[in-house]
Amino acid sequence: MPQQIPVPLSAYVVDCGVYVDGKRLPGRWTHTGAVEEVRKRGTGFVWIGLHEPDEQQIQSIAETFGLHELAVEDAVHAHQRPKLERYDDSLFMVLKTVRYVAHESPTTANEIVETGEVMVFVGRHFVITVRHGKHQALAGLRAELEQDPAKLALGPAAVLYAIADHVVDTYLEVTSAVEDDIDTLEVEVFDPRSAVDPEQIYLMKREVMELRRAVGPLATPLRRLAEGYIPLVPDEVRSYFRDVDDHLTTVHDRIVTFDEMLTTLIDAVLAKITMRQNNDMRKISAWVAIISVPTMVAGIYGMNFDTMPELKWTYGYPVVLGVVLVACTVLYRIFRRNQWL
Repeated sequence: MPQQIPVPLSAYVVDCGVYVDGKRLPGRWTHTGAVEEVRKRGTGFVWIGLHEPDEQQIQSIAETFGLHELAVEDAVHAHQRPKLERYDDSLFMVLKTVRYVAHESPTTANEIVETGEVMVFVGRHFVITVRHGKHQALAGLRAELEQDPAKLALGPAAVLYAIADHVVDTYLEVTSAVEDDIDTLEVEVFDPRSAVDPEQIYLMKREVMELRRAVGPLATPLRRLAEGYIPLVPDEVRSYFRDVDDHLTTVHDRIVTFDEMLTTLIDAVLAKITMRQNNDMRKISAWVAIISVPTMVAGIYGMNFDTMPELKWTYGYPVVLGVVLVACTVLYRIFRRNQWL
């Protein structure tokens, strides 16, 4: 069995900063040095960002900040539903991140929405973010917050709000892009000359369902944060969470509308396919009726009786062919007039 090479914690730490009065202290910090600095000052908080750490590497941080083992296990293994849990004097929140996958056309795309996760541990003097997935990096968000010391001065809850707001704003961007794709599909479906594969609409419906699984469960955690049931969230920050909750409601309503629109498009495509099949069956039936005339005549004259009409007549053969041709032509005109051909 190959020996596993230990990976240092620094390989998983994206950033570690100490914030006092909303301003970041200069220098590079380890997680132990950062928490010691905050405890020595008696004010401020630590913000540590991790990317897909394993259980062994996060254990040191868990022991330093007193993180609950169940929350640590969830943060390492990911694949969690959005939720908010309280452990003694800390919070653990899971948010699903989404990314719109660019493609040439929604009628040929294999993937439209990609999901990831952000876990956030919040205590009185720390914020620890654990990110899973290659998108939704938080470095830009951290830089924006560092330009707004008044908001960072509100403490770790302000960072939690900023992350939730960033994630929900991404939902709005993704749903706008998905809406454009659905509009494109709608135009294709109702174009008389187009042939949209219903499987592509089912794929879009699957992507919308993935969005719903990311968005729907987040409503309850945000409402709890906005309504004041969490002591770690000061009154100044609760109003911000109400705004995020309003945006999330908008996203949820959009997704419900998408689902209904796609169901309508599926019905339209199936009706279009049924109509096309009916037209094909009418054409087949018409050609069968036309072909049956020479088949019937050939069958009659192929019975080899001695006394049959026009057998001894010189012009019998061309006359029979002419009658067959006239009968077939009459049937063809009738079917063309009735739009069967």
